[in-house]
Amino acid sequence: MKKVLFFFMLVSSMLAQHAMGQEESEEPVQKGFDKSRLFFGGNFGLGLGSKSSSIIFSPQVGYRFNDHFAAGAGINLNYYSYTANGYETKTRYGYAGLNTFARLYPIPYILLQVQPEINYSWGSVKYPDSTPTEKLKGQLVPSVLIGGGASIPTGGRGALILMLQYDVLQEARSPYGNKAFFSMGYNF
Repeated sequence: MKKVLFFFMLVSSMLAQHAMGQEESEEPVQKGFDKSRLFFGGNFGLGLGSKSSSIIFSPQVGYRFNDHFAAGAGINLNYYSYTANGYETKTRYGYAGLNTFARLYPIPYILLQVQPEINYSWGSVKYPDSTPTEKLKGQLVPSVLIGGGASIPTGGRGALILMLQYDVLQEARSPYGNKAFFSMGYNF
């Protein structure tokens, strides 16, 4: 029995010394808001074609709570124009809105995101005949984007964000259409 007790005390003291050594090497945990965890970024897009054009400006600010979770908010400013019926009908849409987002990083450099947003949409349709241009009634259009992708470090605090996203609400005047879409942004 003395041998078992001696062995138990020896192992306990070794574990205690190991634990004390671990505590000394850990950095103190910072409490409260840490501005070094803030990040800024978003998306900018420009698409020009013979039958369509689009301009997208969507700055965002976020906070990295830990290595696995970040959240933030941003604004959306979008303009779309396209022609149909062989250049005869021209449709234009404008959007201005707000968004929030939450990102989960299950492993380094891979992210999953959900982004609810609300956009105010307005627009017009110009027909080929002498019909006056039709003004589209302004309305609020909700969207919930879900997606995933990669956060590719570019040095320092910068990262290129590449994602495949989809609007699960599928509202008729959603700026995202009814298919999955690719997005690219940058955080610094």
